[in-house]
Amino acid sequence: MLTRVALQTTSITLGIAILAALLTAIPYFADHHPMLSRLTHILETVQSVPTVPQLATLAIRKMATNGASEHGLNGTKFPADWHSGPDDSFHGKITADGPFQPEKDRYHLYIGLFCPFAHRANLVRKLKQLDKYAGIDISIVKPYPKDEPGTPGKPGWRFNHKNEGEPYEGATEDKLYMNEVYFRADKSYQGRYSVPVLWDTKLNTIVNNESAELLRDLQTAFNKLLPESVAEMSLYPKELQGEIDTIAGWMSDHLNTGVYKAGFAPDQATYDKNLPPVFAALNKLERIAKEHGGPYILGENMTELDVRAYATIARFDSIYVQHFKCNLGMIRYSYPVLHNWLKGLYFNHEDYRNTTDFRHIKENYTKSHYDVNPKSITPMGPWPNVEEGYEKDWSKIEARSIDMPEVLEAEKEFG
Repeated sequence: MLTRVALQTTSITLGIAILAALLTAIPYFADHHPMLSRLTHILETVQSVPTVPQLATLAIRKMATNGASEHGLNGTKFPADWHSGPDDSFHGKITADGPFQPEKDRYHLYIGLFCPFAHRANLVRKLKQLDKYAGIDISIVKPYPKDEPGTPGKPGWRFNHKNEGEPYEGATEDKLYMNEVYFRADKSYQGRYSVPVLWDTKLNTIVNNESAELLRDLQTAFNKLLPESVAEMSLYPKELQGEIDTIAGWMSDHLNTGVYKAGFAPDQATYDKNLPPVFAALNKLERIAKEHGGPYILGENMTELDVRAYATIARFDSIYVQHFKCNLGMIRYSYPVLHNWLKGLYFNHEDYRNTTDFRHIKENYTKSHYDVNPKSITPMGPWPNVEEGYEKDWSKIEARSIDMPEVLEAEKEFG
């Protein structure tokens, strides 16, 4: 069909060129969105020839927008579930037999120090020493502004840029905006320009931007590059996986994302519905940590539950209490066990402390959520950000909870 179409053009030379381009593009690029710029150029050329049937153009366009192809740049094969289209996020995995293989100095991580979900990925990167042994370095976006005023073409998080005033301390310099990072991977991308993003510098595309997937995958993906003692360290040990998965489920729904459901509630009823489960989750987590006796949530072994919980609880008193109106209690006053656990991680583990930047955290929420805090005033307190005085003997600490009826009822509902 395409041969006939090409031969029908008034210019044989142009027709052959178009045909060659199409035959080259279709098997490798037709459904692969990062290459849509090339397909767009081809379509524009086809449409400029009056004798080419419109039906052929529509068929080509349909191929270019129906899901992800198994093919990528230079014939590289991508799994079908890597990125299914412009509305989908990226779900790639580092594997020895896939397109994203574990190689030193190949991958780069984009993060924001303010974001609890990016914090998880960065913590695993540090705990597994992937910066040292796998060469995974980072780029850090500024905590605000999220959008460049008056420039719709440059939305999303920004980096320090030359000739744009004083650089923001702790952010890195880059010529790109986060939206441009996404468009390099998929020129038709329509999702959020979120962090974290794991970037492949070899294939020049995004591997993965799902924090929960990165939290799990980065723990093992580069083990062959790590010293045995580091490779053996697991935050998801087999004997605890069932318990981890159960707790992570309700922790994610009611605590990690629960604070956002309450904080971004558009009306009173939505806020009233979503706030009690936040404290129901804290009540339950307080008891679990106490029962296991520390120093971690499940006892003697640090697990990914500690990473998941820390990224939220470290921000709770400083941000979620006042900014998101999660003010039924504070970690430092209402939850002695979790407070002690937090102090232990922050002061006894430099990877936790060094990846936590309270200026980035506080100024991001208070200066980029204009509908929540229209004057962008950042509160000074609470002080200190994390209190000192870790108690090694957890038997001396009594668990507490918020006993508000709505909270207790919410706790029953999710077990």
